[in-house]
This record gives sequence, structure tokens and C-alpha cells, in this order.
Amino acid sequence: MAAISWDSDKAPYGKHHRRGWGPNLSSSLAWFLMESPTLWLTLILFRFGRHSSDPRNLALILPYLLHYFHRTVIYPLRISHGGASSAFPASVALMAFAFNLLNAYVQSRSVSNYMDYDGDSWFWWRWLVGAAVFGGGMTVNVRSDLALLRLKREGKGYRVPRGGWFEVVSCPNYTGELAEWLGWAVMTWSWAGLGFFLYTCSNLVPRSRANHQWYLEKFGKNYPSGRKAVIPFLF
Repeated sequence: MAAISWDSDKAPYGKHHRRGWGPNLSSSLAWFLMESPTLWLTLILFRFGRHSSDPRNLALILPYLLHYFHRTVIYPLRISHGGASSAFPASVALMAFAFNLLNAYVQSRSVSNYMDYDGDSWFWWRWLVGAAVFGGGMTVNVRSDLALLRLKREGKGYRVPRGGWFEVVSCPNYTGELAEWLGWAVMTWSWAGLGFFLYTCSNLVPRSRANHQWYLEKFGKNYPSGRKAVIPFLF
């Protein structure tokens, strides 16, 4: 459903911002508000789970909290302090808030209460593999976001991003986030983790394609022809 809705009507923020979606917030405030349930609701609910004190379950929730501390606190501050904040429809922020409220409940309850890893001899092996994928993805995500923010702060309008993963895909920030939640699905080995990864794909893959097409239309022959949208060498 997310893929169909966003593919047919590009989410109206960032490059695709347009009128008709009601009042706007600053993007820094919007990111802070809409991502915030992933921190406060997770911290409230996790401690009530049956397995909240198990080191394995704690090892799972820490990467999740790390990602969302960056997305809720650090990223909005970087937008605000760097002068890169822009308009963000309040209606879109509200929809994202509702999703994050639901997802924070599902992920935190799954990890702290419903998933029992006692006797799972493969747990730490899966965790190590998943954490490596998650950590690599977060590194790509954060570095790519920083590169885009630097371009925006320079105030010379949109330009072709260069360097790093931008040499192979138009949206390495989304590539990194897809890798993060793939790693999360491997670490948790749960339906909740898999569902979140699939939702992320349904949201970010169409968004990446729209951004890639936007770059092609704006820069034409000056845009690197070998770049894909989000999956290196494939899509």
C-alpha cells in the first residue's frame, strides 16, 4: 500500500515539496516531532517486557535506539544549525508520527516481550552479521546525509552530488537505511523485524526512483549515466 501510494503521488517534501498539503513546519521540527515516538515510546514500553533484562534482548534494542537518536535529535540539529531547514507539510509529518507510534510499539514489544532467545545457539552469530550490516548501512546513511546537507548549505541551488556511494547510486542515504533495517531483521529474526524491512523497501525504493528521475530531468546529459537509483548496478 505504501509503495502504491507514494509511487503514484510523490511524498511532498524535499525535492518534491509542493503546495496543497496544508500548513508547513520547518523540516528540523518536523523530523524531531515525527520520529520522537521511536525514542520515548520504546523506552517506556521496553522495560515492561518479560525479557527486558536479558542481555540478548538489550543487545537488539540498542542499535534501534542508536539509529533513532540520530534521526530524532542529531539530524534535526544538523539541519537547523546548518541553515538547511526547509518547509515540510505538517500533514505528512502527522502521518509519519502515526506510523512511528505504531512501529515503535511493534518493534519494542516484539524484542522485549514476545521474542525469547533462550536456547537459541545461533543468536550471537546472527546478531554479529546483522549488526555488521546495520552498522555499515548507518555509516553510509549518515555520511550521505551530511554530503547532501553540505551542498545545501553552500546555497548554490541543487547540484550533482559527488563522491562515495553517490558515484554508484543517486540515493545512498536510502541505500544505507535499507541496509540498516535488513540488518535489524537478521538480528531480531522476527516477523516484526522482517515487516519493518519490507515496509522500508516499499517506502524508500519508490522515493529513490522518484529522486533519480528528478536528477535525470534536471541535469540531463550532465548527470552520470551509470548511476542507479538505490541498489548499486541493479536498480
